Amino acid sequence: MSQPLNLKKRVRQYLRERRRLGFQLRSMGYALRGFADYVDKLQPSGALTVELMAEWAKCDRAASKDPRTWARRLKILRPFMRWLQQFESGTEVPDDAIFGRAGERLAPHIFSEREIVDLLAAARRLEPDLRGVTYETLFGLLAATGLRVSEAVGLSNSDVDLKTGMLTVQRTKFAKSRQVPVHPSTLDRLRRYRRLRDPLIELTEETPFFVGSRGRRRGQGLSTRQVDRVFAELRAQLAWPNRGAHSSPRVHDLRHSFVVRRMLAWHEEGIDIDQAMLSLS
Repeated sequence: MSQPLNLKKRVRQYLRERRRLGFQLRSMGYALRGFADYVDKLQPSGALTVELMAEWAKCDRAASKDPRTWARRLKILRPFMRWLQQFESGTEVPDDAIFGRAGERLAPHIFSEREIVDLLAAARRLEPDLRGVTYETLFGLLAATGLRVSEAVGLSNSDVDLKTGMLTVQRTKFAKSRQVPVHPSTLDRLRRYRRLRDPLIELTEETPFFVGSRGRRRGQGLSTRQVDRVFAELRAQLAWPNRGAHSSPRVHDLRHSFVVRRMLAWHEEGIDIDQAMLSLS
C-alpha cells in the first residue's frame, strides 16, 4: 500500500460497518488498530503480504512463544483482509494453518467450591476496604450468575434491581440485552455493597455499579483489564493447582464453572439443556 495511513482509515471504516450490523468487535478492533500501527511504523511498499502479517502475529505484547497464540492473532486479521481486497486487490489473506491451526478451544479450569470460597476471602482482604468489598462482590456475582466480566463491569445502578433481584445485562456479546435473576444470597451481597459504596461516591442512575476506589479511578467504572490484574494478584497468592489447558486459571473460568454446575443441575432435573443454555448467551 502506497499510503500506510490509509490502513487506519480502512480499519475504522470496517469496524463502523460491522458494528452497524450489531457486532461489538472489542478484541478485533484492538487487534486491527494494533496491526495498523505496526504497518504505519514499517511503511512497507506494495500490498500487504502474509509475511508481514505473520511477523505482526508474533509480536504480541506478552512476547508469547506459543504458535497457537500467533495463529489466533493471525486468524483475527483474515475477515478484515478479505474485506480489504475490494479496495486493495493485491492484499493477501493469510491461511489459517501458517502456524498450525488456531486449535480447538482449550479446556477451562473448573473451580471447586473451596477455591471460590478462598477467592472471595482473599478479595475481601484487599485494601482499602471498598476495594475489598468491590472485588469480593464482583467475583461472587460472576461465580453465582455466569456473567461475562465485560457484562458485570458494564452494569449501571439502573441495571441492578435490588428489590426484585433482577439484573438487566445490556449490549451482550451478541448485541442484545437479557435479564438475569440472582439468588437471594447473592442479592443480599449486592445490597450490602451498595450500602457501603453509596456514601463514598457521587450517584446517578447511570453510575457504574462496580467502581474503582483509589486515585483517579475512584468512583469510575472498573475495566476488564483492572479485573484481570486483580484476579492475577489473588491467583498468585492462592496458588491453585491448574486443572485447565491454559497456562493458569482465568477469571473467565468462573463462567465456565457456573455453566458446568448448571448443566449438571439441569440434567438431574430433567430440563432440556439445549433450550436452557440459550438463557446464558
